[in-house]
Amino acid sequence: MLYWHCYRYLLMRKYPKRLLLFVLTLTFSFFALAKSIEPNENHAPDVSIVTGADQTEAYLSLLKNKRVGVLANMTTIIGKKHLVDSLTASGINIVKVFGPEHGFRGNASNGTAVGDEKDPATGIRIISLYGKKKKPSALDMSDIDIMIFDIQDVGCRFYTYINVLKEVMDACAEHDKELLILDRPNPNGYLVDGPVLDMRLKSGIGQFPVPIAHGMTIGEFAQMINGERWLPDNRECRLKIIPVKNYNHDMEYTLPIPPSPNLNTQQSIMLYPSTCLFEGTYLNHGRGTQFPFTIIGSPLLKGKFAFSFTPVSIPGMSESPLFMNEVCYGLDLRGIDVNELRKSRQINLEWLITLYKAYPEKDKFFDRTLSKQMGSIDFLSGDYEFREQILAGKSADDIRSGWEPALSNYKQMRKKYLLYP
Repeated sequence: MLYWHCYRYLLMRKYPKRLLLFVLTLTFSFFALAKSIEPNENHAPDVSIVTGADQTEAYLSLLKNKRVGVLANMTTIIGKKHLVDSLTASGINIVKVFGPEHGFRGNASNGTAVGDEKDPATGIRIISLYGKKKKPSALDMSDIDIMIFDIQDVGCRFYTYINVLKEVMDACAEHDKELLILDRPNPNGYLVDGPVLDMRLKSGIGQFPVPIAHGMTIGEFAQMINGERWLPDNRECRLKIIPVKNYNHDMEYTLPIPPSPNLNTQQSIMLYPSTCLFEGTYLNHGRGTQFPFTIIGSPLLKGKFAFSFTPVSIPGMSESPLFMNEVCYGLDLRGIDVNELRKSRQINLEWLITLYKAYPEKDKFFDRTLSKQMGSIDFLSGDYEFREQILAGKSADDIRSGWEPALSNYKQMRKKYLLYP
């Protein structure tokens, strides 16, 4: 209506009609555009994720004048500096550091036992929890007032840091020490999928009745360990969690530091819930290359796939990979659109099914006795039926249907412990 009245007024002033229409259209288009970009009070502005460790103002006072133990690895950072280095520089009394798989500074290969040592940078004693010792002893805990747990996880049952979390929680509960968890985002936090672990298959790569992708941060998982009474003798750990700011489980989060030597790219981290199942097969899944968990193959698949790669010994990553110095043929998943994977909210089973169908010696496909590496598909999947379903040629949908109702029951239980929407 306003447009029409303006047009009539200018027409009476005897301006050419074409010029009037052009000027009025341009003017009203400008106002429409201006209105469309006005701030919307219902839309929160984009903000940066702030990890628990980066919120020093929230926890430094808890550490003052206390003897502090730290469970840490190379991902334990404040900004770009290691947490232990930063806290020591701030005058915090760190009496000892506990190191998980890959060691405190991340210089140990996958599965390699790590011994006790002294940190050359700070002189602090390092006690390994990935070797003969899995849990801090009474002596280890005797001169500690408070323990810090700060490690980047990737949200999978077979990723061993949640096992270390349980052991540290148990030691703290047993010796009445508070555990301070500096929480970090789960890069696979959007994903809750896979068979729930059959506890008859409990092992070092599966200790909890959760699916392959559990969809929780370390802080949330710690609450679940307490709440579900998963510590021995019904113990409960005193927890203090510094939550991540500006985070929810659907957010994309690129890790600033690789969480382990063979999860060295964001692509590998996003594919890991699906491709780690190949640890239970007689195929190389990129170990011995710079692209672990993103390429998969075997010499037996020659002529079946055009893509090929040759695993070699790589110190610090894979010293003796499967099919070392042999040409492997198979799948290259480095170009997979992880956004499509995120939209599906499912572990991809098609890659495993495709390679099994193409494998010429099917009796060898799941035979880990042929490999020097540990782990069987039963323990990785956490499900006795999974292997048999693949062998029987079941579809992904058929296999997935067998995960119910346990998976849905887990999702409902999980809600009790979430810190983030």
